[in-house]
Amino acid sequence: MKKTGAWLVRYALEQIGIRHTFGIPGVHNTELYDELNKSSQIQPILVTHEGGGAFMADAVSRTSEKLGTLLIVPAAGVTHAASGIGEAFLDGVPMLVICGGVRVDTGHRYQLHDIDQHALLDPITKAHFKIESHADILTTIYQAYRIALSGEPGPVFVEIPVNIQLFTGDVKALVAFDGAAPAPPAPDVERVEEAAALLYAAKRPGMFLGWGAVDAESFSIRIAQFLNAPVSTTLQGLSAFPGNHPLHTGMGFGPAAVPAAERAFSQCDCLLAVGTRFGEIATGSYGVTPPENLIHIDINPRVFNANYPAAISMEGDASQVLASLLSTLDTLGPARVDDGLREQIRADKQAYLDSWLQHDSQGRVNPARFFTGLRGQLPDDAIIVADDGNHTFLTAELMPIHGPRCYVSPTDFNCMGYAVPGVNGAKLANPERTVVGIIGDGAFLMTAMETLTAASNGLGVVYFVFNDGELSQISQAQEIPYNRKTCSVLGAIQLQGVATATGCGYQVMNGDGEVETVIKEALAGAAEGRPVIVDVRIDYSKRTRFTEGTVKTNVARMDLASRARIISRAVWRKITG
Repeated sequence: MKKTGAWLVRYALEQIGIRHTFGIPGVHNTELYDELNKSSQIQPILVTHEGGGAFMADAVSRTSEKLGTLLIVPAAGVTHAASGIGEAFLDGVPMLVICGGVRVDTGHRYQLHDIDQHALLDPITKAHFKIESHADILTTIYQAYRIALSGEPGPVFVEIPVNIQLFTGDVKALVAFDGAAPAPPAPDVERVEEAAALLYAAKRPGMFLGWGAVDAESFSIRIAQFLNAPVSTTLQGLSAFPGNHPLHTGMGFGPAAVPAAERAFSQCDCLLAVGTRFGEIATGSYGVTPPENLIHIDINPRVFNANYPAAISMEGDASQVLASLLSTLDTLGPARVDDGLREQIRADKQAYLDSWLQHDSQGRVNPARFFTGLRGQLPDDAIIVADDGNHTFLTAELMPIHGPRCYVSPTDFNCMGYAVPGVNGAKLANPERTVVGIIGDGAFLMTAMETLTAASNGLGVVYFVFNDGELSQISQAQEIPYNRKTCSVLGAIQLQGVATATGCGYQVMNGDGEVETVIKEALAGAAEGRPVIVDVRIDYSKRTRFTEGTVKTNVARMDLASRARIISRAVWRKITG
């Protein structure tokens, strides 16, 4: 039979269950867009920038079982989307990137958009393909789907030359997608038994969970309760363990962690780490000291022993390995009884929260009062999308996350501008759930126009913009050593004007007395199917534990001469101004 390439792409995307694509039509993909217009299953979403589209696709994958999919033009579309593709790659998030390509049937060089896209994307994709014939389309897209989701997930790129999209070609049969993906390796029984024995024999076992453990929550809870073990998470893994569980301590476990976590893990003699690479943010700039008995579980064996040596490492799917581990632990004896650990965690958490609530925010919004008010009005399954900045760590320290995949943020690639489009993607993938964004004003400026995408598609979401007029995470980092803020003070912006321009509702939160009312009104507006921008006049004067801890860690590892130079410069500038 003869089919156009565009028809075959639509058929393949429908077969693998795609519901939305994100991108902008151009001369090299209009045939694909025209074909998708005929689909009763797939809704192509017009974005204002391909970078925003990539973040939307990323959020679809993080918050649902669907594969986030881009549909973009070559060259500029690819470079615009590269930040979102890179974020997905480093964070281990699956993504399918369908891209147009220049014609390959004319013999001409220097065509419009004619670059080597594959060389550009090779470092930030799991695989990349260029379609050479109509017969390759179905099998290639099916293969791309499997690669994106197998092992450690990530983005896969497929280029389809415009002539193949446009013209018909021979196809022997319409191969249906069988849904099969390579199975992860089965748990190594011997290593599981060794790990179980170490954990059971430990006096103070602990658990450290990353994004790779996000779908293994039920097993993580039962193991923690069996061992009476404190549980901490990475930033990306905040939703891997319920924040309202009495054994949950917070993000991290070293000097950059909140007091509940630092204290609970201070004598940890056996650590079960699941789905984490022990990267820079997760470890507070490598400030943690895991115990000698480190048990490391991950789907990607390359992460083992990269930063910290493991006594036992096990490659595999977190749910499968933890299920096997739990079953083995049950054979070793009775569960541990609580020895006061839970009360200690509760008291330490409350004391830390109180220290924030008692902080004088000088008439602005106290972060703890904001997050306490927000948590009190959100359902347990609400999705919180945070951007990159000081607000990220405030969220991590002050906003308990109650369910799996209920928190997402850009982590290892650490790209500002994620949250506005991320909120949009999460809401499209989960239309029945409450979705809110926690966004610094600097990050908001990067992708603010994607609020128009939300308004155009009737997305009832709330963007809480923490407005202090600075790139606060950087300005705080500049303040002590430099006594100046270079290029980190923002120009004045009227957020109400942005809301008016893009068709969003608008609320302003000037101080603590308005927290409850403004949150209630914003959520009510979103419930009516309209996006709402909330201008939160936040107080950033109190530092997070993460910021304080990472600064101390980095200063401490400097040699004496460098430390003296940094400190003396800071003192001199403080004196002289």
